[in-house]
Amino acid sequence: MQTLTDSFGRKIDYLRISLTDKCNLRCRYCMPPQGINHIPHEEILTFEEIVQLVRLLAGLGVKKIRLTGGEPLVRRGIVNLISLLQDIPGIEEICLTTNGLLFSEMAADLKLAGLSRVNISLDTLNDDTFFAITGSLGVEKVRKSIQTALELGFPVKINCVPGEWNAAELSDIALLAKDRQLDIRFIELMPIGCANGMEGLKSDFILARLEDSFGKAAPCRRLEHAPEKLFHFEGFKGKIGFISPLSHAFCSECNRIRLTASGLLKFCLCYDKALDIKKILRSGESGTKLDDMLCCEIQKTIKEKPQAHTFNQQGLKSRMMSEIGG
Repeated sequence: MQTLTDSFGRKIDYLRISLTDKCNLRCRYCMPPQGINHIPHEEILTFEEIVQLVRLLAGLGVKKIRLTGGEPLVRRGIVNLISLLQDIPGIEEICLTTNGLLFSEMAADLKLAGLSRVNISLDTLNDDTFFAITGSLGVEKVRKSIQTALELGFPVKINCVPGEWNAAELSDIALLAKDRQLDIRFIELMPIGCANGMEGLKSDFILARLEDSFGKAAPCRRLEHAPEKLFHFEGFKGKIGFISPLSHAFCSECNRIRLTASGLLKFCLCYDKALDIKKILRSGESGTKLDDMLCCEIQKTIKEKPQAHTFNQQGLKSRMMSEIGG
């Protein structure tokens, strides 16, 4: 089998796909309160185009797919897309990152279609704080989605972005892992779009705060390519993790690429440079010739994947995270 390897010897086997730049929340570090100028419908990749690309990438060694947004569950037909992706030889895992507002009512169908696991974003358990962060209400809907996911047997991770907006509530969020078999992951704020200039909280600071509350944390064995460092607190069923792209960068183990809703294949979240996959898909070519064109361009461009990000020196002021894909 062919493999997709960059110029630093990193094997790429993980593709994150943004299905839409639309979202039913307005998280302050992700999207401005007034929203954004959305990508015109005709400029968004169709499901047929996504499946075609994933089939090609699976032949190059991609094994894991994560569906993101915006909020991926606002894209109509996502259940059918998961079913189509699940049928592609070589794809071993299909994951979803969601804000949880719509997940509970769709969870059973998503499971039946072939969804492997789910990450649910939740920065607070307080209604007022939730509204201050997202511009909406919905804590109970998110908590219901977490419970539904666990009842259906999904492996569940909770993604929390720590900052001044929820600094006093991090212990409460961590406690979700005390009596539940799930992981809480505190993710350092990346200076992209609205978040450029904002101050998030660093992982070491949060770990120290949690140890003040729950006692000394025991580090867990880190899985290959896993971006998070996991810890176990005595008496907890689940684990507490930290994704630290700024304070403890993991670029040397990066195995992922990103496909935006508009068809750009990005090789690093930090940089604007990308391969216009949509332009190739809609070039008028078809069949083996189109596959060969795609394969050639992807393998050529992957060699330009940067060795590391430069978030500590610069931010991305132009694109919002919802446009790139979370």
